[in-house]
Amino acid sequence: MKILTFNKNSAGQNIYLCWCENTNEGVLIDAGCSVQDENAIIKAVKDNNIVVKAILLTHGHFDHIIAVTKMKNLLGAMVYCHVSEKQVLEDPELNLSCYTASKTAVTPDGLFNDSDIFQFGECAFKVLHTPGHTPGGACYYNEKSASLFVGDTLFKRSVGRTDFPRGDHAKLVRNISAKLLPLPDETVVFPGHGDNTSIGIEKKSNPFL
Repeated sequence: MKILTFNKNSAGQNIYLCWCENTNEGVLIDAGCSVQDENAIIKAVKDNNIVVKAILLTHGHFDHIIAVTKMKNLLGAMVYCHVSEKQVLEDPELNLSCYTASKTAVTPDGLFNDSDIFQFGECAFKVLHTPGHTPGGACYYNEKSASLFVGDTLFKRSVGRTDFPRGDHAKLVRNISAKLLPLPDETVVFPGHGDNTSIGIEKKSNPFL
């Protein structure tokens, strides 16, 4: 699986383009894109002949969904999230966009449950429901490449904020410990903001865990 990261935006949120090298089917993970990000993603899609099958959302906060509708139209992709996140996506107060210059609401095309498998080409993501930052926070795990896309659930030596509506710190830490830390130590963690880390590093050095 090939992975490109885009984050030329005001809040530094990471957007990931992943695709199967053998079939060129791919997915976009989150879509908090600036115009610069949008242009770079479209160029990468064209340069690599990628067919983007879906936009997979880790959670519904505005900084991760501000360009979902535009990217959906540009790429012709379906939008997916965890079933418990649908209300957050559709409510500007819950996704916090009501506090910005532009209220945002997104209606997903498909909904995941915990442990669902999403296939693109010869690659697959397992959906890991990790509520705490938001009710429907989800991580996407590709076992073959030892890659884990966590949104704002887990960061390098930190965890996601829980002072937003419907956040729950105890639940967040409990779900990280139960769902993510049992993964192999070499698993690379791709967060919603900041630098990559690994499960092994976070086991040893994350003060919240």
